[in-house]
Amino acid sequence: MKRFLIVLVSLSLTGLLFPLYSQINTDRVFANGRNALYFEDYILSIQYFNQVIRAKPYLPEPYLYRAMAKFNLDDYKGAENDATLCIERNPFLYQAYQCRGAARQNLGDYVGAEQDYSKGLDLKPEDRQLLTNRGIALLQGKNLDEAEKNFNNLIRIQPKYPQAYLLRGSMFAEKGDTAKAYEDFSKAIALDKYFAPSYGQRGLLYLQQKDYKDALSDFDQAIRLDGSNVGYYINRGLVRYYQNDLRGAMADYDAVVGIDSRNIVARFNRGLLRAQVGDDNRAIEDFNIVIEQEADNFMAIYNRAILREQTGDYRGAITDINLVLKEYPNFIPGYYYRSELKRRINDVKGADSDHWYAYDLEQQLRAERNKGKVVTGKAVLSASEAEDMADNPGAGDKTREKSDKDIAKFNRLVVYDKDEQQDSRYEGGLRGRVQDNQVRVDLKPQFVITYYERNEGLRTLSRSDRMVSDYNQRRLLKLDLKITNQEAALTDDQAEFHFKSINDYSLAIAGNENDLNAYFGRAIDFMVLQDLTEAMKDLNRIIELNPKFAMAYFNRAVVRYKLTELEKYNTDNQENNELTLNIQNLKKKSAPGAQYPTAPVLENKTDNKRIYDQELIVRDYDEVLKINPDFVYAYFNRANIRGAQKDFRAALHDYNEAIQRDPDFAEAYFNRGLTRLYLGDTQRGIEDLSKAGELGIVDAYSIIKRMTE
Repeated sequence: MKRFLIVLVSLSLTGLLFPLYSQINTDRVFANGRNALYFEDYILSIQYFNQVIRAKPYLPEPYLYRAMAKFNLDDYKGAENDATLCIERNPFLYQAYQCRGAARQNLGDYVGAEQDYSKGLDLKPEDRQLLTNRGIALLQGKNLDEAEKNFNNLIRIQPKYPQAYLLRGSMFAEKGDTAKAYEDFSKAIALDKYFAPSYGQRGLLYLQQKDYKDALSDFDQAIRLDGSNVGYYINRGLVRYYQNDLRGAMADYDAVVGIDSRNIVARFNRGLLRAQVGDDNRAIEDFNIVIEQEADNFMAIYNRAILREQTGDYRGAITDINLVLKEYPNFIPGYYYRSELKRRINDVKGADSDHWYAYDLEQQLRAERNKGKVVTGKAVLSASEAEDMADNPGAGDKTREKSDKDIAKFNRLVVYDKDEQQDSRYEGGLRGRVQDNQVRVDLKPQFVITYYERNEGLRTLSRSDRMVSDYNQRRLLKLDLKITNQEAALTDDQAEFHFKSINDYSLAIAGNENDLNAYFGRAIDFMVLQDLTEAMKDLNRIIELNPKFAMAYFNRAVVRYKLTELEKYNTDNQENNELTLNIQNLKKKSAPGAQYPTAPVLENKTDNKRIYDQELIVRDYDEVLKINPDFVYAYFNRANIRGAQKDFRAALHDYNEAIQRDPDFAEAYFNRGLTRLYLGDTQRGIEDLSKAGELGIVDAYSIIKRMTE
């Protein structure tokens, strides 16, 4: 369930001293922090919000945004604390309750999370995200009746929201109402046939009902849609195991290990299957890897003990049994087994001691059962205690859920729990059937001249251009420039470096107001620090001083585009002092069931200012190409803007020009392919996507698959 939650980030940051830059007013610093948060530069955003909080600790908003940044860095406790500080200063911001609820949910405080979401709903009663997260918190806290009411309300408000039916179906499954669960999962599929979790959940339901044929069909479809989710392979392996298809089950676990070599569930299950077919040594290897990662996985330890005994390692087997019996002192078969092992090594006294201890314990525990007590491997419990601590019964007589720790089920295959199945996406996504991965159908973003780029899998080739290379060779700036459309977030040290660099360039400009390179260096410092307003001022000044400075026009267009993006975002979310942020699934921005291409972000032609800004951006790219007609990135960026203006003919022309000058320009093929698909030119669109895939953009294969199904 975690992946249905909200998102936000962490790091304790040192205060930075940057005397000149620190004189900027707190409104601007706060705006820069929001910019950094929007562009997912979380560490930098925290630094900005720290500055505002030090200057004006009574303001609620900086605490809220810093909480969001910390959440995105998985600092849930820090996020909870900051959201609380925000609420103390203003108890009427529903986003603060949403943020704190998400943090508490990730910390396992489901009651506290539900209370926060309820307070948020008091302020905004029909908010979809608050209702969704509140329902999940109720479900996680086992408050199923209230969860049902919550999801019913969510569906009333959002009747075409697939996730609402998926969650309510999970709730019905938890209640044991499989008919209603099946109905909701099927409804979710009907609303969005490309949403893999719906098939995965329904497949799990079929598996629990021993309807293996339909379970297999659903897991097959889930894997076709999302081939990176190892949970689907693991559960399909269980289905095949129940169908006595050991070869198929083994193949599924091999596939998981190929994706994630240290996957505990796949290693455990494959170890059991290998033991079943007599491949003892390789089974031990699998259990070793499980135990390396989970030293308290006593199921794996007991299985390894059996395998060690079968391979003649009696002392190793005894060592494992000792660990198990220390954790499960009532596990009678363990004492009998250890007795046999001790006889193998001629420890007759120890063997007899274990045998008679097991016999006496068996009589004692039988007497406790006769009194109505419940005996587990760990303890003797009253009926009420046993009900509170009951192990999950698992999926059947041959399987158990991963959360089930009943040692008596040591030899059962593990089925992924419902929440784990949805949280098992492999992060790399570059291996195996990449065409099965779910991807977001978006144009590849604009290029920029900057200092840093992030590693994006196969697309790690450094971009080059003679104009930029020549400038770098002159060593006019502190760092070499790069051309990229994958800007990297700054580290703490990098941010400190660029704050100081701004001061250095400012001193140079104070000594020479016409120093073009100092302005350009400072502009790029402002850009990487997300201070777009100041960057724009410096770029304007450069162009005043030298109307032939092509890189200044190029980056000014980029900065203006970012500003229009931020303005559109803030306008669309103008509520409660502009504090609305979509904080759900910010980490995983994949859009399950995303539709086929639409025009890019800037498409509101009724907004005259936005249209005017777009024209200014295009004019800057025009100037770049007048100065340097072979600068392919200006064609690419201008094509993206033309597409946003719905001038698709001009966009295609610019993509053509870029590809003509650089026949290996993968992003241009990709965007031209999407544009052609949008215009209905399916064949040539797929050809372009195929070329983009060949050149390293693996997302293209997923789109091709969906277009050709």
